[in-house]
Amino acid sequence: MLKTCFNCFGGEQTQEISAQKNKDYPWDIYTLKELVSATSNFHNDNKIGEGGFGSVYWGRTSKGIEIAVKRLKAMSAKAEMEFAIEVEILGRVRHKNLLGLRGFYAGEDERLIVYDYMPNHSLITHLHGTLSADCHLDWPRRMRIAIGSAEGLCYLHHEANPHIIHRDIKASNVLLDLNYQAKVADFGFAKLIPDGVTHLTTRVKGTLGYLAPEYAMWGKVSESCDVYSFGILLLEIISARKPLEKLPNGVKRDIVQWALPYLQKGDFNHIADPRLKGKFNREQLKNTILIAMKCTDGNPENRPSMLEVVDWLKGNVVEKRKKEIKINKNEDYVDDETDNEGYTKRKNKPRLPISESNIRK
Repeated sequence: MLKTCFNCFGGEQTQEISAQKNKDYPWDIYTLKELVSATSNFHNDNKIGEGGFGSVYWGRTSKGIEIAVKRLKAMSAKAEMEFAIEVEILGRVRHKNLLGLRGFYAGEDERLIVYDYMPNHSLITHLHGTLSADCHLDWPRRMRIAIGSAEGLCYLHHEANPHIIHRDIKASNVLLDLNYQAKVADFGFAKLIPDGVTHLTTRVKGTLGYLAPEYAMWGKVSESCDVYSFGILLLEIISARKPLEKLPNGVKRDIVQWALPYLQKGDFNHIADPRLKGKFNREQLKNTILIAMKCTDGNPENRPSMLEVVDWLKGNVVEKRKKEIKINKNEDYVDDETDNEGYTKRKNKPRLPISESNIRK
C-alpha cells in the first residue's frame, strides 16, 4: 500500500517538481528540495518541537503557505512503520478537530510529513510550557478546547471507517490554530479497528500518566483506553496540573489521585487552575470534573463512549438538560477480573446521568 507509494515517489526519483496531488491519494507529494528551502535547511531557529520520533520545523512554501514539517531523526523499521501509519491515517480522515495532512516526502534516508501550521502551538505549551505564565486560556477557551478535542476523538471512534484508536491522547498532541480551535495530532501509534472488533491485545504505546490501567498492564487496547486518556487530559485542562507528579518522598501520584480528595469533599474550586483567579462557571467546573472522573473509571466497562462525552460537555457548556454521572463507591483503578468478552458490551450501555453522589472512595 503505502510502501508502494513511497517507492514510487522517493529514492530513485531525482526530478524536482512542485508539490502535486497524486490521483490515488488525497495529499501532496513534496520534493526534498522544496522542504529544505521552506525550512531554511531545517535550521535550528525553525525548530518548533521535538520528541522521540524526531523534530518538527516551521516552514513557508514558495507560495507563502506556512507549514509544519516533521522530520524523522533516524530510519528504522519502527520509524518506517510509524511514518506509514501516520500518513495512511491522516490521509483518510477529515475533521475540523484533527490536524490536517498537507503531504509528505519519502526518499532515500529521509521521511518527512507536512502538516498545517498551528500558530498557537500545543496545549501543553499553554498549560506547562513557555506560554503558561501568560494564561491565554481563560475558562470559555478551555471548554472549547475540551469539546473540540472530544469531537475529534469521537470522529475517530465512531465515524472514521475503519474506526481508529489514537493510543496517545495527551496535551502535547492537541494543537491550537489561530482561533484556539483544538486539533488532535500525532497518529504514529494509532490502530485501525476492523468492523466487529472492539478491542485488541498489542504492545503498549503511549505516555505514562495517560495510559488506561488495562492497557498499561496487559496491553488490552480499545476505544475505552482513549476515553481514559481523554479524562486525564480533561483534568489537566481544568487544573493545569501534570498528569503524573513525583512527591518529595519519591512516590509518584497521578492527577486523579490528586483530585479525588477535593472531589470527595465537594471542594471543586480547589481543582481549578489558580491562574484562572476564580473566573469560571462553577456549575460547569463541577460537571466537567465529574465527566473527567467517569472517563477515568478503573473499569473500562463503566467508562462512557466519546459520543456520550461530547454530548455531556456540550450540554454542560450551553446549560441544556442536566444529566448525572454516577460514580460508583469503592472502585479500584484496575479491574483484574474483566475478561476480553467484557469489552464487547460497552457500546450497548445506556446513557449515564451526572451526579457527585457515590464518589469513589
